[in-house]
Amino acid sequence: MKITIVSGARPNFMKIAPITRAIKAAQEAGKKISYRLIYTGRQDDTSLDASLFSDLDMKKPDGYLGVSGHDQSEVTAAIMLAFEKELNTHPAQVVLVVDDLTATMSCSIVAKKRGLKVAHLIAGTRSFDMNMPREVNRTIVDAISDYLFTAGMVANRNLNQEGMIPEYIHYVGNILIDTVRYNRHRLLQPVWFSTMGLKGHGYLLLTLNRHELLNKKNVLKSLIQTLVDKSGGMPIIAPLHPYVQKAIKVLEIPAPNLHILPPQSYLHFGYLINHAKGIITDSGNIAEEATFLDVPCITLNSYAEHPETWRVGTNELVNED
Repeated sequence: MKITIVSGARPNFMKIAPITRAIKAAQEAGKKISYRLIYTGRQDDTSLDASLFSDLDMKKPDGYLGVSGHDQSEVTAAIMLAFEKELNTHPAQVVLVVDDLTATMSCSIVAKKRGLKVAHLIAGTRSFDMNMPREVNRTIVDAISDYLFTAGMVANRNLNQEGMIPEYIHYVGNILIDTVRYNRHRLLQPVWFSTMGLKGHGYLLLTLNRHELLNKKNVLKSLIQTLVDKSGGMPIIAPLHPYVQKAIKVLEIPAPNLHILPPQSYLHFGYLINHAKGIITDSGNIAEEATFLDVPCITLNSYAEHPETWRVGTNELVNED
């Protein structure tokens, strides 16, 4: 069996790594199975730090489609054309896509139209808001997939209610947690951690990524100001991408305990999650990791892809308030 695995963004690799290790184990057991890993972005994408693949104990992508941009229609078209060429050169029997990105949808459509089997990893997640581009993506991918790999029973119920073929649905659990388990003993304390005088469970961890939130200047200012005011002087560690750093710095909020840092490697960031007093984030992935590691988490969103995170009590949805 020849599998093409598609990643559309850095977080996808955290969910792909366990799959690649499982394929390698199957190969060593004598099974005829192989995979080709494709990244739809550029090879010089700055989000793919040099240590990422060694941190995750996986190989680098075999190919890059080289597509980037913000216009969803243009990106969709460019990925579909590039992925057609990829499959012409390197035929596959199964295309495995992850999550709910534009790349996920684009490559699954190309594969299905070519008569290939489509496998969707983390199927069945829903916000029930079709005005969200990702909800459109995940709904389309689930509708045309031959293998629907779900992380929880809520996802199974969503797919059943939408009339998906029961034999296509496979409840496999949350693969992101497989990655956390595999790497938990490998996590590394950043070199600057002790230099800043930080101690375990003595700081808050802040991450932001959503452009919709960053564009709401008044809301963002209120969130940061409240966080600073209510933290009681506790250090707030914020590893942020440059565009997020810029959005916060222009607010000019006096915050001596807010330490804005560049993005961290996977093993360093995992250490920061594992040893935080609490986490404030707009990332569903980080909320899931915090839940597994039993770290209190506040999510700046109106929904969670995996409701289990707030139902067990470790994650609190506060939207943008």
